[in-house]
Parts: sequence; structure tokens; C-alpha cells
Amino acid sequence: EMNQQHKKSQSTRRTFIQATGGALAAGAAAPGLAAVSNPHVAGDDLIRIGLIGCGGRGTGAATQALNADDNVKLVAMGDAFGDRLTSSLGRIQRNPELAAKVDVPPERQFSGFDAYKHVIANVDVVILTTPPHFRPAQFKEAIDQGKHCFVEKPVAVDAPGIRSIIETCKRAKEKNLSVVSGLCYRYHHGRRAILNEIHEGRIGDIVALHVDYVTGALWSHPRKPDWSDMEYQMRNWLYYTWLSGDHIAEQHIHSLDVMAWAMQDKYPTSAYSLGGRQVRTEPLFGHIYDHFANIYEWDSGVKGFSYCRQQPQCFRQTNDFVLGSKGRANVFRHRIEGPNEWSLGRLPRTHNMYQNEHDEMFAAIRAGNPINDNGDYMWRSTLMAIMGRMAAYTGQRITWDQALASEDDLAPRAYEWGPMAYPEVAMPGITEFK
Repeated sequence: EMNQQHKKSQSTRRTFIQATGGALAAGAAAPGLAAVSNPHVAGDDLIRIGLIGCGGRGTGAATQALNADDNVKLVAMGDAFGDRLTSSLGRIQRNPELAAKVDVPPERQFSGFDAYKHVIANVDVVILTTPPHFRPAQFKEAIDQGKHCFVEKPVAVDAPGIRSIIETCKRAKEKNLSVVSGLCYRYHHGRRAILNEIHEGRIGDIVALHVDYVTGALWSHPRKPDWSDMEYQMRNWLYYTWLSGDHIAEQHIHSLDVMAWAMQDKYPTSAYSLGGRQVRTEPLFGHIYDHFANIYEWDSGVKGFSYCRQQPQCFRQTNDFVLGSKGRANVFRHRIEGPNEWSLGRLPRTHNMYQNEHDEMFAAIRAGNPINDNGDYMWRSTLMAIMGRMAAYTGQRITWDQALASEDDLAPRAYEWGPMAYPEVAMPGITEFK
């Protein structure tokens, strides 16, 4: 059951973030396990892992973390909902290869809005896989407490959240802590290979980019009688911009990140977009759009065209293309057409970009050389998605600087289980940029 104190919370996100800014006192650690103060493990020392956000992605990430190193153990878990935590823990424990690496007794199982603080106090490495809205506060707490982080995408849903992430990334570098991003395409060996060929000039100068994440419908949970408005929205977090950032951020960010990667992490200076809510219109699907078409503009004159859609029974394609003055790159097929033709061929069936993320993170921690450059592209690619959403929602051309300086804070009035307003669907030409 949820702790009753959560129902009395009246904090806004700003006070919520401020209140969690300092490191949690050692006394907050669960009985039987002292608070961790030195995550810079050496040699074969046990690395203690904590999972915050126990949905499908979190369960998968925890599994991959446990497979990444011989001497690791999952010791703490947290989620807003106790039933999600129990389900996730059961799935991991049923894996015969991982059962011996799991030690999460009831006193290290935390539920509610502040569960993350208790998890962080008990571990060396934190896996952050809650709905994206909560990422800035949880990431800040983890770095303030000196913990290595795996940070799922996107890392924020609005510009105030992005600005918090930027400051936290700076502190992570100062503390030499690992920050590995869930933008997993960057850990795909085939995509690394073809992006390297692009950067080496095999297709000449980049002229344009075209990326697609055109897919079908996703999961949803019909409302139960005992769910408050807050619980209903959080259990269907995909469909509320304050929680997910809309699917341009929650899913299409992978494609946008490839655009930026191809441009050697030079980001667009403006965007204008089309989008709407055409098929997925029932209240079950909140207020987000079901399709976007975006034009991103670089100062060099390069334009990037990105398309995403979540509609059932429609054509699907997920792939990225880079068009150059001397050829064309098909990113997913690891193939370049043109005078400098190139093909990587098939990768081994065992290749798994999700596993690679954790393998490299834990190897770097063991080596005493943590990875912390991911933070730079994870916040910028998230802002790129937010900029496209802002352009679609308002119908305006939005610049990078405008997007970063936006004061539109999507946080709810309070973090409590109770009544909550349902956001209106954004209307281009009517919805104002803030």
C-alpha cells in the first residue's frame, strides 16, 4: 500500500526538486544495509544496484545490468506503485541465471513519490526508468548523493526540466560519475560503424536527413474504480505530455538523436512542425498527438525531415537515412549507396544494444574511468524533441534558444493521490508558446 504521507503532499515540482536537492542522510538507509558513500568501486568489490521505475523498460534494464558484471547485486527497488515493484521483482527472480544476484527484501522495497530517495541511499549504481517527468529530480538526487546513473530517455518533458538536467550533468562530470544514456542507438555496433563512415566523408557533405518512427498503437490501462485522477494518469503515462513529453519525445527521440549524431552533435537552430490527434482520440489516450511531421533547420542550410506516428493498421517504418553530396546512407541496414559504396553486413544474432549500454558502463566503472559524456547529447536530443513538439502544438517556428528558455512548466499542482485536471489537446494557431 502507498504510504499515507504521500496523500498529504502539497509540494509543487519546484519545491519538490529543491527539497530533494541535498543528499539523503545516512539514517535513511534501510535497516541491515548501510548508506553507500563511496561508489567508486575497485577491483572485484560488489557493486550494488538500485532500480527506480519498475515497468517493462526498468525490468529489462535491471536484467541487463545484472548480466553486465560478475559481482553485482540488485539490492533496492522503488516505484510509485507497489504492485509494479512486486511484479518486476518476481520477473527478475524467476530468471535462474540472475536469482543469486537479487537481494531485495521488503525493507528495501519502496513505493510512493519519494521512493527514489530511499533506493539511492542504498546503492552504488542507480537505474532511472520512471516516466520522464520525474527524471530531473531523481537524477539530481542521485548525483548529489554521488551515485553512478543509467538514465533512460527522454531526460525531461519541458525546458525547466532540461535546465535542471544541464546543471546535474555538470556536477556529474565534476564528481567523475558515470552517466550512461538510454539513447541506445549510440550503443549499437552497426550504427556506430555506419555513422563513423559518414563522419569520415564516405557520402560527402550532408545535404539532408530523413528519419522515420512510423509505428502502431501502444499499451493502455482502462481506469479502475479506485484509481484517483493522478493514479490513472500515471498508470497511462504515455498519453500525458507532463509525464511523457508526448511520443515525439518518449519514442521518436531515438530518430532525432541519430540526426544530431550524423551532424556530429551539432544541433538544429529552429524547427517548424505539423501534428495532430487524428485516430487515437478516445479519453483513454489522454491528450497527446498521434502523429508529427517536423522540419529541423541547421545554420549550415541542412534540413532534417522527421516523421512519427502511432496509429494502428497503418504502414510502418523505423529507419534513418542520411543524404550526402556523394551518396546515401541507410542507417538501419548499415549500407551506403553511391560511388563509395559500403556495407557492414549482418551483426551476430547475439548483438544487443541494450546490453551493450550496461556492459560498457560497468566496465568503465571497474576501470575507474566512468563514462560521463552521454549527458551532453541526452539533454540536447531531448530538447530537440521538445522543440519539435512546441512547434507542432503552437503552429509556430520555434528556435533552439526559445525552446531552452521556455518557462512552460508542465508539473502538476501537487504530487498527491487525488483529483487532477486533464490537459486540453493543443491546437496549432491557438495554443500559445510560453
